[in-house]
Amino acid sequence: MGDVLVFAEYFGEHFPKTTLVAVNAGLELAKKRGGSCLAVVAGADVGALASELAKFGVSKVIALEHPALKDYLADAYAIAISALVKKLGSEYLLATATAVGKDLMPRLAARLDAPMASDIVAINDDNTLVRPMYAGNALATIEMEGLIKVVTVRATAFDAAQPSGSVAPVEKVPAELDDGALKMQFVAFNQTKSDRPQLTEARIVVSGGRGLRSGENFKTVLEPLVDELGAAMGASRAAVDAGFVPNDLQVGQTGKVVAPELYIAVGISGAIQHLAGMKDSKTIVAINKDPDAPIFSVADFGLVADLFKAVPETVEELKKLKHS
Repeated sequence: MGDVLVFAEYFGEHFPKTTLVAVNAGLELAKKRGGSCLAVVAGADVGALASELAKFGVSKVIALEHPALKDYLADAYAIAISALVKKLGSEYLLATATAVGKDLMPRLAARLDAPMASDIVAINDDNTLVRPMYAGNALATIEMEGLIKVVTVRATAFDAAQPSGSVAPVEKVPAELDDGALKMQFVAFNQTKSDRPQLTEARIVVSGGRGLRSGENFKTVLEPLVDELGAAMGASRAAVDAGFVPNDLQVGQTGKVVAPELYIAVGISGAIQHLAGMKDSKTIVAINKDPDAPIFSVADFGLVADLFKAVPETVEELKKLKHS
């Protein structure tokens, strides 16, 4: 029996798609291991959130509560969740490889003295897992040994869990947490607010690269296309490193991994690190003046053109289509 405990990340009063991806992966892993899939929601008062997650097919949801868990802090969450895992005797601890997942899960693996597989993309029937290596150019099949195993899943590799029609029980558990052991203090969370969809959840993503030449051109050239399509905005690492846009827009190996229905790459050459973050998109469109740009090797549609001419023309055509 291999019980799986899924760490359920949330924002405000809702669970993002990335959390439901982790739940679905946890359900698949538990089924193949002949065990149950449980979920843990940590916070100060998370009963309502836990009840919401209980609709998605898990066997039970644990509301792990303590005043120190109100805001995410790596040390408090690591202490509380590691104690819970030991108490439950779960074989797997699983989360999505989001910024929080990448921060928390290695700490938990260290505390639990457990092996860890990061960013997995498949679960095999023979108790092995598959994860990408070398920016996705190779896939490694790995087997983990240990009483407890820590796993993060790639957000684009699994579908999101759907409501199951039944509601699992919710158990409120006070976290085992000694306030004196905490070394971090929550100061503030400065959230970037935008009317656009979140990058990791958008159906359409429009990303700009170094070819846009400046942050001002992101606003005047790229943003009209983004808004006309109701898309999320992304960027290459080169554009972020140049200071054109903030790093929360970065798509790629060291940024966010996305797989929207439509990905439009504007002025992006397509270095392997960028391709690793978007090549699973359903349809890829590239606009670049260099016909030999690597981005065209993964694009379904490519336009060799000056983006400063092509993008405004595309925006005008979209406006005409909307009014016709």
